[in-house]
Amino acid sequence: MRSQRKNTFLFMCSTRCSGVLWACGLTVVFAACFPLDALAAYPVLTYRYRHFLFDVNPNAYPDWRGAEEFWLYGGAEIQPMPAWRVDGDAVPSLPVGVQRGERPTWNRDAIAATLMQHIGSRVNRAPGSVAILLTETGAIRFDGVGMLGRSLSIEEAVALTVDALTQGISDILLPVEELQPTITVVSKELSESGIQEVVAIGESNFAGSTLNRRHNIDVGLSKFNGHLIPKGETFSFNEVLGPVNRAMGFRQELVILGDKTLPDYGGGLCQVSTTAYRGVWEQGFPIAQRRNHSFAVQYYSPQGTDATIYPPHTDMQFVNDGPGDLLIQTYMEGDYAYFIYYGTNDGRSTELIGPYTWGRVSAPPDRTEYTTDIPPGTTRKVGSPVPGLKAAWFRVILHPDAEEPVQEGYYSSYEARPLYFQIGVESGDAPPDAALVDVPSWIPVAD
Repeated sequence: MRSQRKNTFLFMCSTRCSGVLWACGLTVVFAACFPLDALAAYPVLTYRYRHFLFDVNPNAYPDWRGAEEFWLYGGAEIQPMPAWRVDGDAVPSLPVGVQRGERPTWNRDAIAATLMQHIGSRVNRAPGSVAILLTETGAIRFDGVGMLGRSLSIEEAVALTVDALTQGISDILLPVEELQPTITVVSKELSESGIQEVVAIGESNFAGSTLNRRHNIDVGLSKFNGHLIPKGETFSFNEVLGPVNRAMGFRQELVILGDKTLPDYGGGLCQVSTTAYRGVWEQGFPIAQRRNHSFAVQYYSPQGTDATIYPPHTDMQFVNDGPGDLLIQTYMEGDYAYFIYYGTNDGRSTELIGPYTWGRVSAPPDRTEYTTDIPPGTTRKVGSPVPGLKAAWFRVILHPDAEEPVQEGYYSSYEARPLYFQIGVESGDAPPDAALVDVPSWIPVAD
């Protein structure tokens, strides 16, 4: 998070953000104003930290708001005399030229309690501790987990919230302090290659995954634990992952295959590639290859931060342009997957701005298909209804030796998908024009 330099970014394509309030001295930008009286309906506030988004509706918390007296004389605010204050039902008379009014005020303690409950509980975490060493076989071993700690500055977050509500701004950049873990690099070779601190961490949430999907995520993460990326080298996710089959420990789980979602070995590995991608993307490493999923998947919110893979065709790649090697530690706890990148921080700073979404379309009409791929008389679901949309993120990178930042756009296009069922039939038993049964007009049909 950059804390000293001021920058202004305004993207007119936004349909999500009407204003952004940046912490740490960054310029306030807003494109729309909202009513500010005490009884007004306020916009939902979006709090941002890296790719994480937290929405809080101030209207759901009436204890945030109150009213206070103010006093004017000649248009200037003054301190009132004790005798002017209302005591009971009797309103005292005021000297000529003195005016009394009420204005909205904010209960900062109530705001702090809400932010701690909805944001602090998910952001705050203690830094970890890890020892990194080389075994006799040359393998890299981790004793502990070098989790990057995080601490939300609740007082500053409350102040930003009040400013946002007062000024009609709906987006707030969270003030979060990142805390390095305790790291002991036992190997002199690793230390000399630049393994000193955590430079990036990617994470994702896979809550709701099936047992097979969780298994594949766990196996997939293990393939990258201890992998070293030399300085200047391009990292290929597929190359490190290796073959994806039963012999490599993977189970069959749903994967996107064309216009269907079907079981195949390694279903869930895109959770691993997305986790790996988010860390280096957020830190500002050059992204050599990245592709979004063909439709929006629930596990990869917010949209536009995913990276699909399908070996050997679709890969995720990035370049280690840092001052030394990068070392990966992978970790899985509860519903969360982590990629921890150790190396040497070169002082670059990165800001993520988004998502800007547009082109939303509803899911198309339900689709049914007759097939001989499954036993006659059975049915299987091969697609759920999903709306389509387009999403854009902007990454702004400032290198310590650069005078101007570099701005990059990352664009994703997600298709709308129908509720899709297959019905099993004997070969030659499909009803006439079976291919046309419940097929929506947007699917091309051969003559």
